[in-house]
Amino acid sequence: MGRCIYLNGKFVNTREEALISAYDHGFLYGDGIFEGIRVYNGRVFKLHEHIERLYHSAISLMINIPMSMEEMEKAVVETCQRSGMDNIYVRLVVSRGPGDFGLDPRKCPKPTVVIMADEISLYPKDKYEKGLKVVTCSTRRNRPDCINSQIKSLNYLNNILAKIETVKYGADEGVMLNDAGYVCEATADNIFIIKNAKKLFTPPAYLGLLEGITRDTVMNIAKELGYEVIEMPFTVHEIYASQECFLTGSGAELIPVIEIDGRLVGDGKPGKHFKKLLDAYQKMTHSQGVPIKSATVSV
Repeated sequence: MGRCIYLNGKFVNTREEALISAYDHGFLYGDGIFEGIRVYNGRVFKLHEHIERLYHSAISLMINIPMSMEEMEKAVVETCQRSGMDNIYVRLVVSRGPGDFGLDPRKCPKPTVVIMADEISLYPKDKYEKGLKVVTCSTRRNRPDCINSQIKSLNYLNNILAKIETVKYGADEGVMLNDAGYVCEATADNIFIIKNAKKLFTPPAYLGLLEGITRDTVMNIAKELGYEVIEMPFTVHEIYASQECFLTGSGAELIPVIEIDGRLVGDGKPGKHFKKLLDAYQKMTHSQGVPIKSATVSV
């Protein structure tokens, strides 16, 4: 029991068995889409929302996924069941499939579907308690009129270039701006700041960021807790001047930022508002979701 991988209708347990064609356009050109999904205490969190976003991305790229949404949800649940774990990270990938050396998608008759159930640890445990040190990257976020940021595609070169900068400067994470100088997101996560007591700010999607499912969940939680949630453009100066800052993502969950570009955020420690939101998020994730022990999946 442990890792489990679904590959085009079959299940394998090792990375070595999970083989795809070298001519797959996901490998050759990054032509595909993916989702990162969490399982907490045997429950798949926000499963339908992730599957829905996957299929919306597929529509934009004109990839005909050879499964219905309901069949995909059942495949995710079964993959998690077979792993034997209760706390899992699921990486769901759909590529254009094998073709030739040309770009023509018509040469790829059948998409490749891979579902990987495994463990994840994006940051050391102490970073969740002490906070991240981040830098502003010179690599700008892709313009949404060039590559729509709502397509969660396999082409992550933009983010990888920013991550290379982050590593070079010895930081934990990097903040990416758009071509107008507004904050978009981190290299792999959405970003929030808190100013003026209970006002929570996050950049709007039209600037070129992905509308993360964890981002939306935190926004809804914050509203229920009485915070004013404001989606508006802001510059890195606003992060410098904020009381608190934190990142969100399915992989990272919620993690605090305590320093950016050598400047302390607030008092340089994870703040009380972050802790309050984190506590509410953790209670939700451990009580809601599709149970993997059940044989049925409701859509």
